[in-house]
Amino acid sequence: MKIIYDAEADALSIVFAETTVTSQHLADGIVADYDEAGCLAGLEILDVRCRLGSADTFRRIILEGVGGLVPGQTVPTLV
Repeated sequence: MKIIYDAEADALSIVFAETTVTSQHLADGIVADYDEAGCLAGLEILDVRCRLGSADTFRRIILEGVGGLVPGQTVPTLV
């Protein structure tokens, strides 16, 4: 999974799978991408600062319930 924020475009992309997709507009400025099987492959949100508040929202991402981590291991904070 990749989370990408483009400050110039003020767009947030969450990519679950790198594949060919079909896009579906869910709401104004919100798009879902689906793979051939109809599984969610990504999300794109435009005008993110207006929707989520300040840019501080992006300074810290917490992943809960993520498998594969060794007990006591932490995920680096994005800065």
